[in-house]
Amino acid sequence: MKQFTYTITDELGIHARPAGLLTKAAAGFASTITLDSGVKKGDAKKIMSVMMLGIKQGQTVTVTAEGPDEEAAAAAMETFMKENL
Repeated sequence: MKQFTYTITDELGIHARPAGLLTKAAAGFASTITLDSGVKKGDAKKIMSVMMLGIKQGQTVTVTAEGPDEEAAAAAMETFMKENL
């Protein structure tokens, strides 16, 4: 299991556009990827699950990747978040 935390800097938080891009990026991996807002957890491969978390600017999320390609999945998600959120 690989895990990292990231604080959202996008002024709108994780809204529709970045949520769609995030799920698209996560879908390319066999590992299970979850986002934890501290209150709720969601599947990073399902857009409604990501949107339901209601993550706003300044919130810290924990991203967990677990599976056969967890190293690559965690690295890709961390890069995605730094570039887009």
